[in-house]
Amino acid sequence: MKTSFQIGKILGIPIKLHITFLLILPVFALVFATNPAPFGFQNQTSPLMSYLLSFTTTILLFFCVLLHELGHSYVAQRYGVEIKDITLMLIGGVSSMEEIPRNPSQELKMAFAGPLVSLIIGFTIFVSNFLVASMIASYGATSIYMMFNILSSINIVLGLFNLLPAFPMDGGRVLRAWYAKRMNYIQATHYAASVGKLFAFLMGIVGLFSNAWLILIAFFVYIGASEEDRSTTVTVTLEKYSVSDVMTPNVTSVSPYMTIENLLHFMFEHRHMGYPVMEGNSLKGIVTLTDVHKVPPLERAVLQVRDIMTTSVFSLTADAKAADAFKLMMSNNIGRVLVIDSNGSVVGILSRTDLMRAMMLSNEQL
Repeated sequence: MKTSFQIGKILGIPIKLHITFLLILPVFALVFATNPAPFGFQNQTSPLMSYLLSFTTTILLFFCVLLHELGHSYVAQRYGVEIKDITLMLIGGVSSMEEIPRNPSQELKMAFAGPLVSLIIGFTIFVSNFLVASMIASYGATSIYMMFNILSSINIVLGLFNLLPAFPMDGGRVLRAWYAKRMNYIQATHYAASVGKLFAFLMGIVGLFSNAWLILIAFFVYIGASEEDRSTTVTVTLEKYSVSDVMTPNVTSVSPYMTIENLLHFMFEHRHMGYPVMEGNSLKGIVTLTDVHKVPPLERAVLQVRDIMTTSVFSLTADAKAADAFKLMMSNNIGRVLVIDSNGSVVGILSRTDLMRAMMLSNEQL
C-alpha cells in the first residue's frame, strides 16, 4: 500500500500527503480544542465551534509548514537542484532533493530560506493581528484572533527551532556551510554533526528534569546528526570512484526455471546473496535471498525462480559514479544494482558490500 499520495503541484513540485499526516490532523485539532487560551479554544466558544476552529488552525498550520518547505525548494531550484517532491507527514514537511549543493554559499541560502519563510509568516500574522485588534477593541477577545495568535506563535517557534545549529534542523546545514568555507566537506559535516549531538545531549538532560518531549526530540536530533555524518562521509568518499572500479565483473546468473531449493544450494556454492535472472541473453529480473525467505520451506522444491524474482531491476552504466549507486540503493532500499553497457547487456553487479569494501580501502589509504 502506498504510504503517501499526491494532492497537487506547486512550482512544478509534486505535493504529497503521507498517511501519518492524516492521522495527526485529528490529534492536533483535539489538542487545540481541549487547551485553554492562549494556545487553545477551550471554554472560549461552543464545543462544535471550538473543534471547527481547531481543525482549521491545524490545516493552516500545515499549510505554513508547506510554505516553509517551498522556501527551501524555491532557492534550490534556482541553483539547478531537482526537487522530486514535498511530503507532509507526522514530523512536518520533507523536501526530497536530488542533491544538496556543495557550494557553501548556496547551501547556506537554501537552509536559511525555510526558517526565514516561517519567521516572515509568524511576524506578519502577529503584527496584522495586533493592528486589527487595536483598531477594533472587541476583536481582541474573539476566537478568530486567538486562532491567528496560535499560528503566529507556532511559526515563530518553528523558525527559531529550525535555526538551532543541529542536524537534521536547517541550522545544522547553516553551520555546515559556515564550516565548509574553512575546511573540506566531510570535516565540515563531522564538526556540524558533533555540535548537533552536543545539543541533543543537553536537550535530553533538560528533558529529564522538565519535559519528556524534549527527550524524544533529543533522540531524533542525535540520530539525525549521526545519519547525516555517516551518509555524507560515504557519499563524498565514493565520488572518487566509478561503478567499474568497485563492481563485481563476470556476473554469475541463474535460470528463471531453477527451483528455489536448487537456488539455495547455488547461493551456498557461489557465496553471493543476489543474482540476475537470465534466459539466454535476455535479462528477466533479479533474485535475492530476501525473495527466498518469503517462500515456505515445503514449497521450495516446487516453485521456480521466475515465481519469486523481482522484475523491476535497477541498473547503472559502468562509467557512473559509485556515489550515485549508493544513493540509488539507499533511496530504493535495495542491496544491489546491475551494471549494463550501451547495448543493455549485463557486464557486472554492484552490492552494498562492494561499496563498503571500497570505503574501507579508501580510509586505509588515507
